[in-house]
Amino acid sequence: MAGSITLALQTGTSGLLASQAGLDVVANNIANVNTEGYSRKIANFEQRVVAADGAGVQISEVSRLVDENLLKSYRTELGNNAEVEVQISYFERLQNLFGEPADNDSISHLVEELTLAFETLATAPERTFEQAEVVRRAREIGVKLELMTDTIQDLRRQADVALADMTDRINELTAEIEDMNNKIVASETVGKDVTDLLDKRDMALDELSNYLDIQYFTRENNDVVVFTEGGSALIDHTARTMTHVVTTQMDATITHAKGNINGIFLGGGGTSLSDITNDVTRGELKGLIDLRDHTLPDLQSQLDELAAELRDAVNAIHNRGVPFPGLTSATGVRTFLDPSTQTMTLSGGDVAIAITDGTGAQVSATTLDTIMVAAGFTSMSAWSVSDVADTVESWVQSNGGSISDTVEIDSDGHLAVSINTSDRGLVFRDQASTVLGSAAGDVTIRYDANGDGTVDREIGGFSNFFRLNDVFVDGLNLTRQDSEIKPETYTYTPLNGVNLLFKDGTGFDESVTLLGGTAYSLQDIADLINDDDTGISFITATVMPDGSGNRLRLEHDDGQVFEIMDSAGLGSANSVIENLGIAQSNARAAQFFQVREDIISTPSLQSRGLLQWDADRGAAGEYFMSIGDNTVTQALAEMMTSSHGFDSSGGLFDQTVTFSEYANAILSYNSGLAATNERAYDSQSALTEALREQADNYSGVNLDEEMANLLIFQQSFSAAARVIQTVKEMFEALENAV
Repeated sequence: MAGSITLALQTGTSGLLASQAGLDVVANNIANVNTEGYSRKIANFEQRVVAADGAGVQISEVSRLVDENLLKSYRTELGNNAEVEVQISYFERLQNLFGEPADNDSISHLVEELTLAFETLATAPERTFEQAEVVRRAREIGVKLELMTDTIQDLRRQADVALADMTDRINELTAEIEDMNNKIVASETVGKDVTDLLDKRDMALDELSNYLDIQYFTRENNDVVVFTEGGSALIDHTARTMTHVVTTQMDATITHAKGNINGIFLGGGGTSLSDITNDVTRGELKGLIDLRDHTLPDLQSQLDELAAELRDAVNAIHNRGVPFPGLTSATGVRTFLDPSTQTMTLSGGDVAIAITDGTGAQVSATTLDTIMVAAGFTSMSAWSVSDVADTVESWVQSNGGSISDTVEIDSDGHLAVSINTSDRGLVFRDQASTVLGSAAGDVTIRYDANGDGTVDREIGGFSNFFRLNDVFVDGLNLTRQDSEIKPETYTYTPLNGVNLLFKDGTGFDESVTLLGGTAYSLQDIADLINDDDTGISFITATVMPDGSGNRLRLEHDDGQVFEIMDSAGLGSANSVIENLGIAQSNARAAQFFQVREDIISTPSLQSRGLLQWDADRGAAGEYFMSIGDNTVTQALAEMMTSSHGFDSSGGLFDQTVTFSEYANAILSYNSGLAATNERAYDSQSALTEALREQADNYSGVNLDEEMANLLIFQQSFSAAARVIQTVKEMFEALENAV
């Protein structure tokens, strides 16, 4: 190899400088042995060549010891771990709220206490203490349901606020990564060491993977491109801005599916605004979205199902009777939009109507069919609701009442009874036939909601049809109607074309047509109803997730009562309403579940007995009310311990159980969710920690190795210095020789 003393000096100097640079790298590694996010740096050397001659050594680059594949796996599991970890505090609060079945304040225990109160009242129906105890226990259930509802909705709002905070932090991270991308590219262009910048960028990527599902790749110039698993770019040269506006209020009817919870939007970067809420697959965002839009609403749906079933079952029996000695004032809950055209037909019996005195004795009695025929209507035919009210009122005024007594459809569309005659009460009793004194038993009301001659609904019990004497009220009405839960793959195919009809109280009367032989998903039906040109102008249809399926929700845009009918009619295989199971929505039933105000203030207004028949009274038998009659209360007690059909709701499948058992199922479901979350967190955190440890072992600083390298660079530095000293001596010898 050609050479000279000067070249030897330059070569020795390069060795000195290279060793010095290597020592600097080792010193930096040792100094950062405990620095989070720091990866071990390695000085890579290469031979320096000048004019085809070896001219010493130089550092080619300082590189990081990083396993990129291991890092990607770690970040994936970091997101999975964060998804379950962020839910822990929410489940802890739910566990404290829901409690165990044996807890004195658990919903299942309160249901059992109400059952016991009914049983006790049945033994002494005339006693005021037992009457008040039923009211107290019933109110406790309402308070508990409201508390559970408020907590669930508060947790949903907390999750929504946390989502907004996270989007702000994500924006900070993506902006930071964009800035580091620019610095890395600029520094590499001029040959600067960028390993520390790469470490800092990796830390930002680690934190970003906590929040959502990220994928990324690195271009040749070390510019990193970050996007979600759904394909939405987060950073591609520039960072896109993520936004989420917090919802101002939260209840069971406010959902992202409907659009009254704002989405998580990505904008900027040369692309249009896009909602990625349903595309997030892991991370804290995913955990909070699931809580807000699925887990917590599912629990709410279960509570609403319990409240609605308890409301309807108790009210149905309570409406069979009246408070002793008869009704003097009552207003029904059912709203009639056009009572002059809406009709009702009795099926399976008749309705006895009696006026009683202060002792419960009959003043006069008849049946509904009898007085309707006497008024000129056809026996057991379709009578308009207005005609029924008018005919009953006329009979009351002429048979023991006065002109001031009214039975009418009021201005709000409700049946209202007002008996102002002193010492008089009005009593209804369903029975097997028109014969006075025939066996008591609920009649069926076949209801034509738009007077087109097609029966749209069947309701058991005359008073229950009007909801004239309810115990439990919630203020809900037909302003919102839901289908049953259907699988995501569900389709409805009418055999023949069928019209879905909508009517409200302001004169709107519109329809959409479903074609025979065409398969319609719930979303297809919603799209038909929502169509701007051919849909329903006053109704909004939404497909709502619920448990393992979806519901079709129909809501009046102005919050008004509306009726939904179909041209196929009740009992037809072609009926949209029956196939989808459309009925009044139970949403918010738990939130507003309460005892009727006048019963709270006067517990004796509870129905405890039934209008009874005594064949030995009068000339041919008479009806009477008895203060000691426990018929209704006993039926309520037996009903509370009997099994009821609960519809599939919020992840609980349809089941036939008692109220207490269903309440226990809700508690068990919540406990199961919390336990599953805890197990998932334990296993996921162990896996994440193992991957983190592997990554640290591979990329972290090993002091033993660094000490060995320190000795090597120390020796190479000394050797290079010795070469320079030798060359210096040679120069001095040459100078002396000359």
